[in-house]
Amino acid sequence: METLTPSQAPGLTRRDFLFKGTLAGAGLVLGVPSILKAVEGPAAASNMINVGFIGCGKQHEVLFNAMVNIPGLRYTAVCDIMKDRVGAAYGRIRSRFGYDPKRYIDAGDMLEKEKDLDAVIVSTPDFWHSPHTVMSLQAGKHVYCEKMMAQNLEGARAMVKAMDDSGKLCQIGHQRRSKPRYIYTLKELIHRHKICGRIVNANAHWNRAVSSSRDITAPARILPNKETLLKYGFGREGQNLSDEELQRRFLNWRLYRDLSGGPISDLGAHQIDIFNWFFGARPKSVIASGGCDYFKDREHFDNVMCIFDYDTADGGARAFYQVLTTTSAGGGYAESFMGTDGTIEISERSAYTKIYREPGSAPSWDPLVQQGWLKKATAPAAAADSSDAIASYASAAPEGFELPGDLNEPPHQPHLANFFAAIRGDAKLNCDAREALESEAPIYWVNPAAQRNETIIFTEEHLHT
Repeated sequence: METLTPSQAPGLTRRDFLFKGTLAGAGLVLGVPSILKAVEGPAAASNMINVGFIGCGKQHEVLFNAMVNIPGLRYTAVCDIMKDRVGAAYGRIRSRFGYDPKRYIDAGDMLEKEKDLDAVIVSTPDFWHSPHTVMSLQAGKHVYCEKMMAQNLEGARAMVKAMDDSGKLCQIGHQRRSKPRYIYTLKELIHRHKICGRIVNANAHWNRAVSSSRDITAPARILPNKETLLKYGFGREGQNLSDEELQRRFLNWRLYRDLSGGPISDLGAHQIDIFNWFFGARPKSVIASGGCDYFKDREHFDNVMCIFDYDTADGGARAFYQVLTTTSAGGGYAESFMGTDGTIEISERSAYTKIYREPGSAPSWDPLVQQGWLKKATAPAAAADSSDAIASYASAAPEGFELPGDLNEPPHQPHLANFFAAIRGDAKLNCDAREALESEAPIYWVNPAAQRNETIIFTEEHLHT
């Protein structure tokens, strides 16, 4: 496989080449002159990075499973206010690597005692992201924090300030920014070869069935007690919450306005970030609508739709986003970018990634296929003749294409690998706190737009970072 240098790859900046290890490590194999480079072998013991975890729930498990094949990491401490989760995290590390990480209930206690920690992974509920990230940065640790950055803009801005003041790295978990499939699509197909022409519309969705959206439950005996839950902010003075309600808030914090941004933050943040990244711009307005269509006892809308309006370098564009938690038909998640010459549908799942050439107007893509930049998809079976008069108004079937490679690693692994490579000085972060805030700022205004049923025209006051 040939590896290009920056001088050999027109249109690629040095920043683009910082993705080299991530691309190769994620197994995107292309039969073209590529920006891929073989990953290095295991890190030397002297270059070992000591890692601690704050938050040991489901997302911790996802991240840990993505990290275990990244060389040069030692997991020295785990922390969660739920003892069963601490025990489970301890067990994963012990069984996989044979050593004993330290166990903590309080993050401040962990940071005070674990002086040798180099990096902290924050996967706590959203309203704790900012406090845990800020205290970790102030303690001199590099931080990888899950999205959304914070519960509100103020918390997100505090994270950027702490990153700047500490001089430490802070990566936010918009993992698609490190995905070879997305990087290749943006850098090579959209920017370099301009296969979409001028992009005028983007669409994205994340839809889930009711069965996947119900409340999380757990036996009361394994949950933190009332005193602990109040101490860590799952209830406020004056709310007079029962033990049962406090435990529900702990397990289902995504449902409450004072604990999270709801589905638009939990699911939509990933894909709205893709809009902003691919357009290279922040939107100028948002209009939104939503409702509690099934779960009548929830504070956040379970279904939300929104439209962002952009001024891009190529002209005006619109982006529609939909998050539904009451359907299985049309479920899953994907993004699409529709242009004058073609459409790209892209997802973390390869089955949802398709590319279409606009018939009759776009230049031929045969040279790109011959050079290996695209792969021609199998043509669908011809439709049967129909006497339906409406059929005469149907669009001509577009030519279908695919990417010439695939991702064979856990979705979060390239983003985490980029974080640890940056700690070693071998890369730059693909989504640091400042870049994430630029992208996330418009997302904080979707819920207010839906609740007020009005268009919000963004000013610097709305978005200033």
